[in-house]
Amino acid sequence: MDNYALLTALGISLGLTVLFEVGFFLIAGVAGFVDKRNKKDLLLVILVNTLTNPIVVLLYWIAYYNTNWNTVLVLIPLEVFAVLTEGFIYSRYAVSIKRPFLFSLAANAFSFTLGYLLQHFVL
Repeated sequence: MDNYALLTALGISLGLTVLFEVGFFLIAGVAGFVDKRNKKDLLLVILVNTLTNPIVVLLYWIAYYNTNWNTVLVLIPLEVFAVLTEGFIYSRYAVSIKRPFLFSLAANAFSFTLGYLLQHFVL
């Protein structure tokens, strides 16, 4: 994979992840799990994903192109890293996210599932 393709993949992944997780935040707000009007927490969702997504995607692609490892076995610890890191940050800095680790797990599952469906059934 050349640099341009890698940067494109990183950009698309980050853009979609932020879109999906902001959408999840708003859906969770409608359900009463967070205060969707809290702009600080909305910004935190964007910043947290800007931190974790490029790390996860870059490490995934490094493993994918340079090893013969099973991609599922690569994805699992990377996603666990993202959920725990995001949950920890939400627990420290979020105002309205009531269950930060559960929110992080659900948001990541939502985002991952939509990304998977988009990649495999739309593109």
